[in-house]
Amino acid sequence: MDFETVSADAFGASLRGIGLNILTRDVETLATHLTEIFGMTRHRVSRDFAIMRYGDAVFQLHADGTYAQNPLLNLLPENPPRGAGVEIRLYDTDPDEACAKAEAVGFTVLQSPTDKPHGLRECYLLCPDGYAWVPSRPL
Repeated sequence: MDFETVSADAFGASLRGIGLNILTRDVETLATHLTEIFGMTRHRVSRDFAIMRYGDAVFQLHADGTYAQNPLLNLLPENPPRGAGVEIRLYDTDPDEACAKAEAVGFTVLQSPTDKPHGLRECYLLCPDGYAWVPSRPL
């Protein structure tokens, strides 16, 4: 599928399994940071929407305004963090490299890269919207 040219209805109809939509105040900036920090690929980036790809996984970024008719919009806090309790785990990203890049663009480092007893080296990075991004690699 060509993510740059696919129509919204064809893209929506193609989605399977579990999906992830991340609401953000600034789609373009978050898409840029996810690309720079985690090596993701971004498609169809606009003020309102972006398709993001990490390995074989595809997810979406949506601006708040695109959710005007969605019941979730009324649940969003006025002030960050928004994503409290959500961990977005990126199992194919070096946490040491990601941590250094994330700090440079203003992400908050909740936990520096650490070797964990569950066999992963990981860190916790909080984006300006309050979502916890957890890059990790096997020990």
